[in-house]
Amino acid sequence: MHDNRVIIVGAGASGMMAALVAARRGRQVYLLEKMAQPGMKLRITGKGRCNLTNTAVLKDFLTHIGSDARFMRNSFATFFNTQLMELFEELGVPLVVERGDRVYPKSGKSLDIFLALVTALEKMPNVEIRKNCRVESLLIENGEAHGVRCADGTTLRANSTIIATGGMSYPLTGSTGDGYMMAEKAGHTVTPRVPALVRLNGEIEIPTELVNFALKNVRLTLTHPDGKKISEHFGEMTFTPNGIDGPIVLSASRVASRMLHNGEKVIAHIDLKPSVDTNVLDKRLINDLDSNGTRVFNDALRLWLPAELIPLALKTMHVEYYKRLNQINAVERKRILTFLKDISFPLTGTGNFEEAVITQGGVDLKEVNPKTMESRIVKGLYFTGEVLDLDADTGGYNLQIAFTTGNAAGSSC
Repeated sequence: MHDNRVIIVGAGASGMMAALVAARRGRQVYLLEKMAQPGMKLRITGKGRCNLTNTAVLKDFLTHIGSDARFMRNSFATFFNTQLMELFEELGVPLVVERGDRVYPKSGKSLDIFLALVTALEKMPNVEIRKNCRVESLLIENGEAHGVRCADGTTLRANSTIIATGGMSYPLTGSTGDGYMMAEKAGHTVTPRVPALVRLNGEIEIPTELVNFALKNVRLTLTHPDGKKISEHFGEMTFTPNGIDGPIVLSASRVASRMLHNGEKVIAHIDLKPSVDTNVLDKRLINDLDSNGTRVFNDALRLWLPAELIPLALKTMHVEYYKRLNQINAVERKRILTFLKDISFPLTGTGNFEEAVITQGGVDLKEVNPKTMESRIVKGLYFTGEVLDLDADTGGYNLQIAFTTGNAAGSSC
């Protein structure tokens, strides 16, 4: 009786994609969204610009995915960046490729991506979008999914149910971890969740002048306390009142967050002059100190640093403010060199889910069919997007995962 019905819980990127694909196959689709409007997180993604994918070739793309990137091989073979871009062009959204192979709507507005999807769905007679509809539980009988029970007491039955509820990041958009609870009640293993693509806090006092100042072309290296390297990133970052933020910090946080939440110790190292070898830089310092011998240290720091960094440098280097450069000894010169090449401090934690771009952790991939996204435990139950234990770097990788897993479920349910 309900063979042709598909229930999709969550109208975000993966949910709307699953709905579109399933509806085009002739299925009767019920897209259930607990918020007043669908696509709340999609509308703000990429700071409102929506970096929907990346044009990297598959081999390179997979290197940006954490957990088990191999899980995505089958679904990417069917629906990858080229197919996604063609779909949105078909839906009337011109796209543009920017620095780092990142793909955006040409308008620079996330709203255009959302509107393209929701408009296409609203035009389809076999799609019903129910807003303010919170799903309370799944209907599972004899190891098969048969629909959902909603918070208002109503039940909706179908032979295919797709969980597309997102993670726990940006909870005000509706991502509050509902899908994880449903998965656990259905018998699935859900790996621990931590904030990812998020700022890192550390044992460092940041002067007011430096907060939100953008440092470009720097290297951030994370290590264990014994010096063993964990990860390394090159690019732009900023300081926060009690730590660091910005593109390379968000990327580094994918590894650091799990470690920090597990109680492991991580040290951050910032190289302000990554393109210059330490020995070469030391020789330049010696030359600068000699050729500017009568200048006082406090004033001469502008030779090597932007003004915003000077308060932190003075606090860190422990060199007398008004000492003349020709009086600086070898030990003090080493402190200057160390500041330029290795501002280091222990990390203490991360930002919370309210500010994290994504959630790390989720439904264990071993319990999900990588071709169809169907549960290996409950027949007719599917998982897509962030509810899965899949996460990736910034750069369009996470949204591509959402759209691709949504396509796989919508094609198979």
